[in-house]
Amino acid sequence: MLDILIRGGTIVDGTGAEPKRGDVGILGGKIHSVGDVGATARRVIDADGLHILPGFIDLHTHYDGQASWDETFAPSIYHGVTTVVMGNCGVGFAPVRPGDRDVLIDLMEGVEEIPETALSEGMTWDWESFTDYGRALDAMPHSLDFMTLVPHDCLRLYVMGERAARGEPATAVDITMMQTLLHQALVDGAAGLAVGSTETHRTAGGQMTPSFEVNPSELNALASVLRDLPYRVIQAISDFASPRGAPEQEHARFTREYAKLEDMARVANRPISITWMDRVIAPQQSAWLGDAARASAAKGITVRLQTSPRGIGVLNGLDTTLNLLDAFPSYRAISHLPAKERAAKLREADTRAQILSEKPIRLSIEGSSIPPLADYVVANFETIAFTLFPLLPDAASSMDYEPLPQSSFGAQAKARGVSARELMYDHLAAGDGSNLVYFPIHNYLQGSLDRIREMLMDPNALCALGDGGAHVGTICDASVTTTMLAHWGVQRTRGPKIPLPHVVHMLTQRNALHMGLRDRGVIAVGKKADLNIVDLDRLALPMPEIVRDLPLGGRRMVQKSRGYVATLVSGQPVIENGEITAARPGRWTHGPWAN
Repeated sequence: MLDILIRGGTIVDGTGAEPKRGDVGILGGKIHSVGDVGATARRVIDADGLHILPGFIDLHTHYDGQASWDETFAPSIYHGVTTVVMGNCGVGFAPVRPGDRDVLIDLMEGVEEIPETALSEGMTWDWESFTDYGRALDAMPHSLDFMTLVPHDCLRLYVMGERAARGEPATAVDITMMQTLLHQALVDGAAGLAVGSTETHRTAGGQMTPSFEVNPSELNALASVLRDLPYRVIQAISDFASPRGAPEQEHARFTREYAKLEDMARVANRPISITWMDRVIAPQQSAWLGDAARASAAKGITVRLQTSPRGIGVLNGLDTTLNLLDAFPSYRAISHLPAKERAAKLREADTRAQILSEKPIRLSIEGSSIPPLADYVVANFETIAFTLFPLLPDAASSMDYEPLPQSSFGAQAKARGVSARELMYDHLAAGDGSNLVYFPIHNYLQGSLDRIREMLMDPNALCALGDGGAHVGTICDASVTTTMLAHWGVQRTRGPKIPLPHVVHMLTQRNALHMGLRDRGVIAVGKKADLNIVDLDRLALPMPEIVRDLPLGGRRMVQKSRGYVATLVSGQPVIENGEITAARPGRWTHGPWAN
């Protein structure tokens, strides 16, 4: 007798093969049978009219802290995800010396915008080594499987202390110690190494990250640790040095920085994945990076490109971390009020006139988590407003992540003969204060997602960059898996879609194989029963909600979904009809070397 029989669904198996109608039988946490299954089962799920897909592999999350107090990995769990990979961008919480815990909190608060109060109160810190960290998390119940990358910043701080925080170069002794720590972590279950070098990543105090600028010899020494071990990966983020000159100078800087990462993959003889965005400040880089990865492949070096299926940007509202009205003194005088009361106050004629007449002040002051970009947006709002879009709460609708240019505040203001600032003000002041403004900074340079489709279709692309667990008051991109499935596989109207089998393949088998996970990512006999049962006709993304469920009542945005009838991990439903169940089958997942 089977544990569960999913009967009569349309199976999209993750390999890229065409959909087929059939049943899926589950026994002992694995897929027992596929096709016309005649066995009886303790539970039968009627999937007529539904699609059966493998569980999604989320390559890019930052649940490193949240996983120590939250069992569910929300909001990723709402979006078909069954395995998460954390420790990305070189930041995390292990290894750590007891005296350096505040340093790592300061780093994560600045780089990934996770509130210091939540981290200080919520984390148990019952570890020092990376192995103890993984085992401590594994001892907790979790809904989803999780993989861990070893963060370069943590290695440097553990070995070098203040010297790392000051960005000093590592000595030969330092590097040897980091290699030893990395080797032990990898042997004990870590899935790879994560490194980061970008000027946008700073501590809460505004300092560069410990690994921002390190000698290539240090990077290669760490990469060499992976070479003699079973399959592991390297993950990297780089801004390839922000543009500072003529195009030929920028390209030379890009080439130099890319060569460092390519060399790590060569030395390790393992794949490296790199964040890939169509960046507003360096629009030429996305083409350069795609060309460079293909050139690496021709040399036998595997460079894969982590790509978001939608614009990457921020959400602005009365209750979000980024609130452009904060730049006006009269707004600050009422900013302590609850959002609903603030909205009502903003609708008063005198308050509106006063705020709209004021000269803005700086938002990105020292010690603030607000980036300098906010001041640039405020100062140039009438121009930037052509890339800012209003969002309205509507329980019946789905968020549009490919909004028409004419729906922007700038275009509407021009058509109506008013200022864009007025329109944004009135939008935020309306209703109960929950209205949001969508600002897709990257990946939306041409006012559509056409370029993103080109990137997603690249053979080196990996669907990723959801950042679950990070930037909790500014973005809510853990739902990118649902965007990939719904927008690209089913709903897009502004241009070509992507064939559904290919969409599912990118969410499942392609990401699983990149991480060395050969036990999941496809619907086949003997594979792990990580599955999604989805009503594609109902698939939707409601607007994110602001909740206060972090430790000490910390604020974050959570975006749920509609259309996932069930999500199963190891044959146990962790989501049913959009609600999290009591099942906690998730484990610290080590990869093929532990299977």
